[in-house]
Amino acid sequence: MRSRILGTALAIAALVGGGVATPAARAYEATTVTDGGSLSGTVKFDGTPPAPKKIEVTKDVEVCGKAGPEITDPALLVSSGGGIKDVAVVVKAAKGKALEVPTEPITFDQNGCEYQPHVLAFPAGSTIQILNSDGILHNVHVMGKENPEANRAQPKFQKKIDWKVEKPEWPIAVKCDAHPWMHAYWLSMDQPYFAVTDADGNFKITDLPPGDYDVEIWQGELGKKTEKVTIKPKEDTKVGWSMGKS
Repeated sequence: MRSRILGTALAIAALVGGGVATPAARAYEATTVTDGGSLSGTVKFDGTPPAPKKIEVTKDVEVCGKAGPEITDPALLVSSGGGIKDVAVVVKAAKGKALEVPTEPITFDQNGCEYQPHVLAFPAGSTIQILNSDGILHNVHVMGKENPEANRAQPKFQKKIDWKVEKPEWPIAVKCDAHPWMHAYWLSMDQPYFAVTDADGNFKITDLPPGDYDVEIWQGELGKKTEKVTIKPKEDTKVGWSMGKS
């Protein structure tokens, strides 16, 4: 009886102290992939796509307005064939090929008062080299949660800043407080099976261990959804997925 009462008391204490302990999420396991397959396809807009939004250039017009008084908002770009640009495609794999952190910095540019690329995906632990190709005062405000939020000015004489992103986290919003229309996303990944769609909505992910997977697709304006795929040995699984405004 005493042991039962003690066990009950410990359980109540655990609940009061923050809840019953649950097993930690399994870390990604790097293994040798044999007879791997690939996943490729296109993500298209479901329905009639909206026209690209235009943003009026209101500051540093001599640099930001070189191409005209307006900038095309990169938040949602759809090609003539319906493909959506800058969709993150992430296979939820528990194991597979090793996640290789690049030995050289990954480029993230400020050019024409726009962040290029709009969506940048990379392995956690990578160093991002932020360029200032405009030669004016910019600042980079990275609004991470797992990674510390930070805001760094980049004056015209500072052409490069190296910024290491230590922890997995996505999406991480990036904005420029000096030019409020400038915005982008960083995706710091804890496994190697991810891609970002090109201007026509196309992507490809290779060297996947055969098996069944959930795949998350995410777009800054359209949110996230989950698809399912089966990867077969030495085969390319082709998919056609769609996203739309709810």
